Amino acid sequence: MERLFMVTAGILGFVGVALGAFGAHGLSRRLADVPDFAQRMQWWQTAAHYHLVHALALGLSSYLVARGGSTSANVSGFAFVLGVLLFSGSLYVMTLTGIRALGAVTPVGGLCMLVGWGALTIAAARMS
Repeated sequence: MERLFMVTAGILGFVGVALGAFGAHGLSRRLADVPDFAQRMQWWQTAAHYHLVHALALGLSSYLVARGGSTSANVSGFAFVLGVLLFSGSLYVMTLTGIRALGAVTPVGGLCMLVGWGALTIAAARMS
């Protein structure tokens, strides 16, 4: 699990930087004529920010798995991945498509991220 989490953290980090750069440079030209341009750019920035933070958090999960492989450490890793996919993913898609109904998925992703942090805290507290 340690290797899976670390490789996934690297991939998420790489993609997060690429999407952040696209948002800063290419996306503004694409969405410049959209009436809710500012809102969409805000969604993208939020998605990229949480995406990158949780790529690093997944790296922490990998470290805790390597230290002892507790259930909590594993839960944290899977929760972070699911959180990025649902939270950031829904915001990316909302930004590109304008389909606001996808906003219903975003809080579920945020909840997964919270579960990840809670499980990471438990795993760290139980380290020997």
